[in-house]
Amino acid sequence: MPVYYVGILRNTGRPAVELAAEKKLDSFNFLTRPKYSEFLDFTVGLCAERLEKNYRGEIKMAGMDKTGDYRFQAYDYKGGICGVVVTDANYNERVAQAILAKSLEFFAGKYSESAYTNLQPSPKGSPPPLAMPELKEYIDKYQRPEDIDPILRIQMELDETKTFMHKSIEAMLDRGEKLDSLVAKSDNLSSQSKMFYTQAKKQNSCCIVM
Repeated sequence: MPVYYVGILRNTGRPAVELAAEKKLDSFNFLTRPKYSEFLDFTVGLCAERLEKNYRGEIKMAGMDKTGDYRFQAYDYKGGICGVVVTDANYNERVAQAILAKSLEFFAGKYSESAYTNLQPSPKGSPPPLAMPELKEYIDKYQRPEDIDPILRIQMELDETKTFMHKSIEAMLDRGEKLDSLVAKSDNLSSQSKMFYTQAKKQNSCCIVM
C-alpha cells in the first residue's frame, strides 16, 4: 500500500505553486517512471488549484494502467496553502489525512506566509523552492499505514469525528472543461507523456470493455 507523493502547495491562484514535496516512485517501471512523475505533478497541481475552501477529503483519479485507481487526499489549509498525498487505492484514508495534517502544521510552523507568498514555480525538473526534509521521512515511514507513531495516532483519533469529502477529478473541472483537453494544452507535459496518457487511456478502455 505505497505512498507515492506528499506535497505542500500554494493554491491562492492558478497555477498552484509546489512549495515543498517528496515522491517515491520506485514501484513503477524504470522506463515509464518519468512519465508517471510528470502526470503526478500535473494532476496534483490541478487538484490543488481547484480545491474548494476548507475542502478536506479524497479526489478520485482513475489509474493509467492495470494497477487500479490512485487516491489523492487533499487538505485546504490556512494561509493560502494546501497539502496533497497520493497513494494507491487501498491506503487508509485517515492515515493519509493525518500525514497531511502533520505535514501542513510542520510547514506552517517552519515558514511564514511572507516566505512563500511571491514564490514562482520551480523550473521543470528542479526541486521545489522550500526545503522540508521531513516529507521524505514521512513518505518512507508511512509506506505501511500500520507503522504509526503516537502523535499520528492521536491525530487519527481526533479525526474520527470528521467526515471527509469525496470528489472525482472531473467534478473539480470548470464547466465545459475536459481532462483530455487540459492534458493536451499543458505546457508542463512533454509530447511523449501526452502520447503515453492517450495510449494508456485507450488500453484501459479496452480492458474495461473486455
